Amino acid sequence: MSDHPVLHVKGRVLAGPDDVRDELWVVDGRISYDRPADARDVRTVTGWALPGLVDAHCHVGLGAHGPVDADEAEKQALTDREAGTLLIRDAGSPSDTRWVDDRDDLPKIIRAGRHIARTRRYIRGYAHEIEPDDLVAYVAQEARRGDGWVKLVGDWIDREVGDLAPSWPRDAAEAAIAEAHRLGARVTAHCFAENSLRDLVEAGIDCIEHATGLTEDLIPLFAERGVAIVPTLVNIATFPRLAEGGESKFPRWSAHMRRLHERRYDTVRSAYDAGIPVFVGTDAGGTLPHGLVAAEVAELVTAGIPPLDALAATTWTARAWLGRPGLEEGAPADLVVYDTDPRTDVRVLADPRRVVVNGRVTA
Repeated sequence: MSDHPVLHVKGRVLAGPDDVRDELWVVDGRISYDRPADARDVRTVTGWALPGLVDAHCHVGLGAHGPVDADEAEKQALTDREAGTLLIRDAGSPSDTRWVDDRDDLPKIIRAGRHIARTRRYIRGYAHEIEPDDLVAYVAQEARRGDGWVKLVGDWIDREVGDLAPSWPRDAAEAAIAEAHRLGARVTAHCFAENSLRDLVEAGIDCIEHATGLTEDLIPLFAERGVAIVPTLVNIATFPRLAEGGESKFPRWSAHMRRLHERRYDTVRSAYDAGIPVFVGTDAGGTLPHGLVAAEVAELVTAGIPPLDALAATTWTARAWLGRPGLEEGAPADLVVYDTDPRTDVRVLADPRRVVVNGRVTA
């Protein structure tokens, strides 16, 4: 028997949408559903337990002007942890955050390397800015640096047309995605507009971030190919402010951003109704604060996704999609405990009672 304290979580353990248990034990940082023999120094936590929440679009190590130092990155990760986010898909960052892997008290990060964007077609200081002829080489580089994901910038404002426009020719995207898949990585892309989507999906992309440009003719294609979306609705809420700021210089772009914002909820609900996988992501980092996972889940419910499925999009289903365990026998004990049942009211997620990382109660 280990000399480490044993944690006993009792009440309701939501190991899956249809898998509710009365208790679990944490021994040496791992989950067990069997009471350990001769357990001593037991700490008991009561409430409704969920797997640590997933933020599938989050940027640890990224600030408004590019990379931040380790102290600031640590603050970002701690803010996410306190909100109950214990698994992050870092959807592009110029910072090296590998040091986080050595910390038992911080969320686990799945990295997508650094953003890959077209020259002068993204936020300065964020991405590798390249031309199409170099796309395959840079995708291969970031596939090797990341944790099974690569992040493209699929569209951005084109100053010559004054509106959003695709970043990559179809043949370049197809070759780059094939190379990522050859190296065992999945590919996702930032896409706001409509006209960047078909080529990327038909080229074999695995996921689209934001996906505000989804239309009725594109939704069946996404569903048929199983391409997931991460809507980042808490980020899309900023579109009116962005549109106002660009009105005088790019009126066409501003009007487009407002239209995308106005139909955001209908877009997400139509995607969900068609069977497109929808996951929770906040786009924290850059200009948005960290710790917004509960707000994003609530936004999915506002869009019309049933509460249980919105909850799954940040817990059981999200973890399975990313290949990470939940509250399974022998899994690392990453879990969040709430006072009341989050399945009936997702707003409960905003107020964790206890956060447990690798078996340690951190909050």
